[in-house]
Amino acid sequence: MCGFLAESKTQLSDQELLDRGQRIQHRGPDQTVSMFEADARFIFHRLSIMDLSDSGQQPFQYQGITLVCNGEIYNDPELRAVLSDSYEFKSGSDCESLIPLYQQLGIAGLVDQLDGEYAFALYDQKKQAMFAARDPMGIRPLFYCTPSGGGIVFASEAKVLTKLDTEVIPFPPGHYYDGTQDRFIPFMKLWESPADVSGQLEDIGAQINQLLTRAVEKRLRSDAPVGFLLSGGLDSSLVCAIAARLSDQPITTFSVGIEDGPIDTHYARQVAEYLGSEHHEYLFTKKEMLAHLHELIYHLETWDITTVRASMGMSLLCRYIRQETPIKVVLTGEVSDEIFGYKYTDYAPSAQAFQDEAAKRVKELYVYDVLRADRCISMHGLEARVPFSDSDFVSYVMSIEPSLKMNSYGIGKYLLRMAFEAGDYLPKEILYRQKAAFSDAVGHSMVDLLKELAKQSYSDEAFELARSKYDHAKPFTKESLLYREIFESHFSGQAKLIPDFWMPNKTWENCDVDDPSARVLPNYGASGTAPSASHKKEQSA
Repeated sequence: MCGFLAESKTQLSDQELLDRGQRIQHRGPDQTVSMFEADARFIFHRLSIMDLSDSGQQPFQYQGITLVCNGEIYNDPELRAVLSDSYEFKSGSDCESLIPLYQQLGIAGLVDQLDGEYAFALYDQKKQAMFAARDPMGIRPLFYCTPSGGGIVFASEAKVLTKLDTEVIPFPPGHYYDGTQDRFIPFMKLWESPADVSGQLEDIGAQINQLLTRAVEKRLRSDAPVGFLLSGGLDSSLVCAIAARLSDQPITTFSVGIEDGPIDTHYARQVAEYLGSEHHEYLFTKKEMLAHLHELIYHLETWDITTVRASMGMSLLCRYIRQETPIKVVLTGEVSDEIFGYKYTDYAPSAQAFQDEAAKRVKELYVYDVLRADRCISMHGLEARVPFSDSDFVSYVMSIEPSLKMNSYGIGKYLLRMAFEAGDYLPKEILYRQKAAFSDAVGHSMVDLLKELAKQSYSDEAFELARSKYDHAKPFTKESLLYREIFESHFSGQAKLIPDFWMPNKTWENCDVDDPSARVLPNYGASGTAPSASHKKEQSA
C-alpha cells in the first residue's frame, strides 16, 4: 500500500498539510515526497512494489499534469504497449500509464481503461482542476472533505482529514471526481450486474475457475516478495492453490490463531503441506490482543463489531510478517462471501432476496471486509491484493442466476467449490469444509475475551447511560459500546463514516440475532468439520 494527500485551492497552510500527511506514513514507509504548487499540493508515502528504483517515486509530473496513485494497474503491460508510441515512460511503475491515458482520453476514458485496485488524484494545470477516482470495489481507500474556506482535499485515510471543521466522506467506489464540474460520477456499479447467466453447472464452474485463475495470476506480478494469508478456509486456500500452480517455486503462506485454542491453524497447516508452501504460523496471546485493541481501532477507523473482531488476528499476523520476513505484498481471500453467500444467506426467502442481499453487501463492502483487509495490512507497511474482487470475476458471479447460488446443495458456496473440484487443487476435506467466520476461526476464546473485557468495563447502569449519547448506530451491547468509545476518542463526530453495524438480514427467519457472529445461527454446525459425501447433489441446471 501507499498513502497520499492531495489538495486543491484550500486555505490550509503548508505546515498543517505536512502534519496531517504524517498520520499515514505507515502506509508508505519506504520514501516520502511533498510537492507544493500554487493551486495543488501533494504528499506521497511510497511502499515500493513495482520498479523499486527512485524512478518509480511519485508524484509523477508531465506537461502540467501531476499524479499520485495508490494502486496496482494489472493491465499496465497492455496499456504500455499501446501508449509507448506517443509517450516516453520514465519508470517501470504501473501507475505512470495513467498520465498518457488521461491526456488521450480524459478522466472518463481513463477509468474506463483501467483494470486494477487503485485510488488516485490528478491535477491538470491547464484546466486548473483536480480529478480523482477509486476502483469499483473500493479495495484502495480514499476519503475527501471540502473545508469551509473552499477547495477540496483527498486522502488515503480519514484520520488525515478529521477536525477540519467539515465532514469527512468516503469516496464512493466505482466513481470518479471531475473538478471542472465539482461532481462525483459513477463509471462502474458491480452490484447492478444483471442476473442473466444460467445453463449447465459444469459450464458455469469452468468460467468461475478461469476467471478466478486469471484474477490470481494478475496479482502475482511484483518486484517485491509476495506472500499469502492462509486461514485454512475455502477462500484463502483456493487463492493459495491457484497461485501454487502458477508459481515456479514454493509460495509463502501465513496463518494465525490465539495461543489457547486456535481453530484454523490445523487446517492451514494441512493446506500448506498439500501445496508444499513455505508456511509460517503465528499464535498471539491474550495480553497481546488486549494491548493492541486501541491501536487497532485507531487504524481501522471503525466501531463495527465484526470488523474489529476479524481484524485482531489479521493485524497481529501482518505485524509478524513485516517484522520477521521480507514479504511486502500479501494476497487475501476477501469478497467471496459477499458474492457466493454467508451462513445466514442459507435463510434467504427467495432467489431475488438472495441477489438483493448480495448486491447490498457488494455495494457496502468497502466499509466492512475491504476496509479491514486494507487497514490491517497497510498499518504494518504491507500491500493487500484481493483476487476475489476482480471486476470481471465479480461481474460474472453477480450475473449468475441467483437460484443457482443459493444453498440448495447441502453446503454453502457450492458453485465455487465445484468449480475447483477437478484437478486436485485442494484436499476434499478442505474444499468441502464447513464455513467458519474469520473472527471465530482464530479461536473462539478471542471473541469471548473481548466480550468479557467489555462486560468488566461497564455496569448495566453505566452501559445504558453511555449508549444514550449516540444517535447514529446506537451501541446495543457492551462490546459495541467499548469499540464505539475508543473510536470516538480518536474520531469524535465522524461515526457516519460507517453506515451501520454489519449484521445478518434481521427480516429473515433465524436471522434476528443480537450478535454478528455466524456462531449464533442454528445452521453454524461444528466449525471445521467436513460434511459427508451425501451433501453433494447431481449437477443440473
